[in-house]
Amino acid sequence: MTATSLKIPEELKRRLDRLAASAQKTTHAFMVDILAQEAQRAELRERFAAEAAASENEAMGSGTAISLDRTFDYLEKRISGKKTRRPQPRPWRVSK
Repeated sequence: MTATSLKIPEELKRRLDRLAASAQKTTHAFMVDILAQEAQRAELRERFAAEAAASENEAMGSGTAISLDRTFDYLEKRISGKKTRRPQPRPWRVSK
């Protein structure tokens, strides 16, 4: 494990001490857990943005997409356990 120094405002340190105590952890362990969680969230956001950009490029390149209404209808039926056909992409064009 690598050591690092972190200067934080006194009020934040008091908050972290209180939260760590209520979680039955040391302040150090609490901060390490929080940093790991936030790093994971940032990585998920990065992956989401990359996947969204790839999907947008695919839709723009193919000229087809599945409407949001059809997508929600499909997902609602799947969640409720009903058998349903997967919606098919339809042609679309960019509005001006």
